Amino acid sequence: MTEPTAEQRPRGWVVLKHHLLTHKIDVALWATRLATMVFTIGYILPVLGNPHNSYYKALMANAATSALRLHQRLPQVQFNRQFLSLFLLEDAAHYLFFSMIFLYTAPITLALAPVVLFALLHSASYSLTLLDTLGQNSWWGARLLISLVEFQSRNILRMVAFNEIFLLPFSVFMIFTGKTSLVTPFLCYRFLGLRYTSRRNPYCRTMCHELRLSMEALAYNPKCPTFAKNVIYKAITFVSSLAPVVEAQ
Repeated sequence: MTEPTAEQRPRGWVVLKHHLLTHKIDVALWATRLATMVFTIGYILPVLGNPHNSYYKALMANAATSALRLHQRLPQVQFNRQFLSLFLLEDAAHYLFFSMIFLYTAPITLALAPVVLFALLHSASYSLTLLDTLGQNSWWGARLLISLVEFQSRNILRMVAFNEIFLLPFSVFMIFTGKTSLVTPFLCYRFLGLRYTSRRNPYCRTMCHELRLSMEALAYNPKCPTFAKNVIYKAITFVSSLAPVVEAQ
């Protein structure tokens, strides 16, 4: 017998319920991502009580998302060097580390930008999967919003990468305002190094390269003063020396 096509497969609330029960981790990931977005909104627009509590809850929801994703990717925990190497290669491990960094600082709005953008992008994708269980033409308004998010997915990932990069110098500046400690910039540098060497997400490397080209173009401009050119070239050399070596894929 031939398998039923997508149009012939059963749809409806019963199918949705069955999907929720048989894909518990995926549903939990979707729920924690929604929680990240809700608590971020609660921090920006204090409608859920204390905005500081919403800030830390958003980071904890992101940490829960990362932990669940790691459980999917690395289900068997092993206490050896090889497992640690595999662990540090996972993007979810990077953002678990990210959440731990900013859970112990004063609220910094910029720190929520990458986590809420990732939550928006991934929750939109899974929301479409859930809507498909109800029927191809159900909830067309929600489908339109999801299609808009997916259409902008490349720009969203570029924005996330820029935030990852900008958080390092920003965390240094925040030391003088008392919002971060001296340790935070070093932890942010380590996080940025992990993102730069990510196997699955090249956008951090791409943005670093584009920023370098932009600075070189600025220095090459005849209107740029000589002292500014020297500062730019020295800054580029210094930053390039800090970049980790990326192994060939």
